Amino acid sequence: MKRQWTVDELIDQWTLLPGEMERVETSKTDHNHLGFAILLKYFQVEGKFPRHKHEVPPVVIAHLAKQLGLSPTVYLQYDWHGRTIKQHRAEIRTILGFREGTLQDAEALTVWLTLEVVPREQQLERLSEAASQWYRSHKIEPPTPDRLERLVRSAVRSYEERVCVVIQSRLSPATQAALDALLTTTEAEEDGAGSDTSELSRSPLQVLRTDPGSLSLDSILTEIAKLDQIRQLELPQHLFQDVTPKLLDRYRQRVATEPPRELRRHAPPLRATLLAAFCWLRSQEIRDTLVDLLIDVVHRIGAKAEQKVDRAFLKDLKRVRGKTQILYSVAEAAVTQPDGTVREVIFPAASEQVLRALVKEFKASGSYDHQVQLVMRGSYSHHFRRMLPHILKALEFRSNNQVHRPVIRALTLLHKYADSEQYIYDSEEDIPVDGVVPKDWRDLVLQRNKRGQVRVNRINYELCVLQVLREKLRCKEIWVVGANRFRNPDDDLPQDFDMQRTLYYEALRQPLDADRFVADLQQALSSALEVLNRDLPTNPKVKIVVRNGKGSIALSPLDPLPEAVNVARLKAEVGQRWPMTGLLDILKEADLRIGFTDVFTSSATREHLDRATLQKRLLLCLYGLGTNTGLKRVSAGDHGESYRDLLYVRRRFLSKDQIRAAIARVVNAIFEARHTHIWGEGTTACASDGKKFGAWDQNLLTEWHIRYRGPGIMVYWHVERKAVCIYSQLKSCSSSEVAAMIEGVLRHCTDMQVEKNYVDTHGQSEIGFAFCHLLGFQLLPRLKGMKHQKLYYPAPGAHEHYPQLQSILSRPIKWELIRQQYDELVKYATALRLGTAETEAILRRFTRNGPQHPTYQALAELGKACKTIFLCEALRSEALRREIHEGLQVVENWNSANGFIFYGKGGEIATNRRDDQEVAVLSLHLLQIAMEYINTLMLQHVLSEKLWMDSMSGDDFRALTPLIYGHINPYGTFRLNMSERITIEQATAA
Repeated sequence: MKRQWTVDELIDQWTLLPGEMERVETSKTDHNHLGFAILLKYFQVEGKFPRHKHEVPPVVIAHLAKQLGLSPTVYLQYDWHGRTIKQHRAEIRTILGFREGTLQDAEALTVWLTLEVVPREQQLERLSEAASQWYRSHKIEPPTPDRLERLVRSAVRSYEERVCVVIQSRLSPATQAALDALLTTTEAEEDGAGSDTSELSRSPLQVLRTDPGSLSLDSILTEIAKLDQIRQLELPQHLFQDVTPKLLDRYRQRVATEPPRELRRHAPPLRATLLAAFCWLRSQEIRDTLVDLLIDVVHRIGAKAEQKVDRAFLKDLKRVRGKTQILYSVAEAAVTQPDGTVREVIFPAASEQVLRALVKEFKASGSYDHQVQLVMRGSYSHHFRRMLPHILKALEFRSNNQVHRPVIRALTLLHKYADSEQYIYDSEEDIPVDGVVPKDWRDLVLQRNKRGQVRVNRINYELCVLQVLREKLRCKEIWVVGANRFRNPDDDLPQDFDMQRTLYYEALRQPLDADRFVADLQQALSSALEVLNRDLPTNPKVKIVVRNGKGSIALSPLDPLPEAVNVARLKAEVGQRWPMTGLLDILKEADLRIGFTDVFTSSATREHLDRATLQKRLLLCLYGLGTNTGLKRVSAGDHGESYRDLLYVRRRFLSKDQIRAAIARVVNAIFEARHTHIWGEGTTACASDGKKFGAWDQNLLTEWHIRYRGPGIMVYWHVERKAVCIYSQLKSCSSSEVAAMIEGVLRHCTDMQVEKNYVDTHGQSEIGFAFCHLLGFQLLPRLKGMKHQKLYYPAPGAHEHYPQLQSILSRPIKWELIRQQYDELVKYATALRLGTAETEAILRRFTRNGPQHPTYQALAELGKACKTIFLCEALRSEALRREIHEGLQVVENWNSANGFIFYGKGGEIATNRRDDQEVAVLSLHLLQIAMEYINTLMLQHVLSEKLWMDSMSGDDFRALTPLIYGHINPYGTFRLNMSERITIEQATAA
């Protein structure tokens, strides 16, 4: 039960009704009065009795004691183990119509969970919640938490055993034998007695486990070989049609962590299911990887060609400067002496050498595109063309749009001639050109022979097909059979939308009627423009500047706020009371108070480690990964744990989902521990931004960052107003920040309700504004190019109502497009909310360079309206602009602390496996948020003293943050004594 309750919540849920008051008063003594009342209301709220006396929050005890006219301290006298409490429990069960549970009830619960709940959800916490709700709905008192957990685990085990039997029955004997062959190892390895690394490096399964290397032709051929290996297994097409993706992912994670010899020990149904699930998901991942490699290779062919031509031109060509002055001199000389010769009139004004250089420059610039095309052709024909036959055999391309049928026909043609060495296609072939070959490539593709016949140059045609294929794949107009991110875009949408339409609209809190949706938005847009038009003349910080008939927005910078003088003193006081506190000790203390390591369970079916040993090893692993020092260095510390032990725990217990669950626990613990008179009421706003981390570049995720330079990956953070990071995600440097922003708001899984999200310029777009409006939260960007922004008005002719804004008004919103596509807009928003596909995969369809289909146009119009409303509010309100700026400054502060914690290996992520990179970043997140939790307790303890509290001003509270680390030591020897604690509550100033 939560510890903090508002006054309204106490009155609503913990007030004794008249009939309840009469039953409470039947108790004889004061402590029995209060104890009975607490048990009664607790059971009404939670559906169960408290396990111990201190499980009831003090504010609840005080609220009930006040109603009975008693002192809260009498509750301490209530006998928690005698006959009286048993009688009270029995009486309360009778009053509320509940009964005690039986063995038959437990069996019925297990059957219900197995058939109804476990097929859709495998997370133990949610299953326990569903089981508790089942008991409550059947008016049965639930068993103890340990007993309930055993029942839930039994249901999960029963369901998975049944799934394994069904999956094995769908596999042919030949397929099962081929799956077992993946686990074969050499005799030398078997004699190696336990060298996991040796075994993993030689088993066929490890070939499938490896991630792709850096972008190259060899990477493509290697990934195709893996896909061919999986295809030879001949897995049935609908093998896992009734199994949830979460369960499949858990099976995949298990195969990825267990060595082959342990997989061989499993029973045949379980072994076959695990390997089949792993290969099934790996086939999807490999197809996605091949598409990524194809897209990047085609881009690299063009980019490298441009760079090569640029270098050649810059080397051989001396550009002529002052061409305007030369032209003027030549023109003046020619007009003055029109009858003179060139040598007598022109050359004195501009020398022959200068004019020859001008001619050479013009010819060179005119043939630039042609030279790039020739270099691209050479690069493709001499190197990358070897990949084409393999790509066409490995991937099956489809399109749902008839407009792109020529590209599909062209791919079929390429596949037909993949093994042919002919220079041109046969004359009778139907070769699609329109929609495949761009106009500037026509001369290179369509060539005439000596007889005047037009023939298609095969190599140039193939290159054109690959270029157009790249563009269509990026926006998913062409998709790949069997892929995941690049699958059929229709599968990204909820398949039951027509049947559940009303429920989906209610979940988004959007009206069913498109006219009402448009009318509300029109009214909001009109009001925003009217208010801005009215207030603009009296706003000293915003001006509309008109130059050459074009208007631009001039925005004055924000004035600096007063300095928070006492925050530095407060930090120094924390450093004096808890000097050089070890970062590992902080992680340990946070776990002892919160218990976040309880969420880490083995990927196997059983756990043999005792919880105390596992807790210690988990903390050491999380510290080694979160600081980037590594498990080997941490294992050398003074704690008695070996590297082999830590590596075992890392493989079996640390997964992305479990670390996210631990992060959510710590975040919720911070929200619960906060004192509102210090930190203010709970906020509903967060800011999001990315930070580049250096990373090894022998993998597909690492990219060269064009702004920050150097190879690396991006970590995108979502941080609330008081520096608590609620979500983090790993992404490539070129991926969409808009998609990452939406992903974090929808998937953070903490108690925070996000209603506002601050971003910088890269985190917003018109499509982003549209989806944020549909999903029910505000997008508030800090725009870098504010002066170039334009406003849209609600209807034709309405611009006359806003005379102050005339020069920055663009055009009216096309509301009819939004009305026509309203159902489609809600359908895509629902897909984002439910997570039926990755956010970035859905947003791929809505890019400016993609096809302008009606849904994209409607989203763009909706985004223009929402962005105009935001701009009006931001220009009118300096407070809003300051709020956005302060929110983004909090993210920058969070980013600055990353380097303090993630100090190992120079802050560079030293692994090429994406899963390991994500685990390292999430461990950093967990370590940093645990530091904030302990800092919150320390700061609150100091401020609990009246002298310190009275010295704090409003500016001090505004600048107060738990993200401080001057008193923390992240370095030194790695000691971990589980019996030592950080004293916070009794700490006093020296």
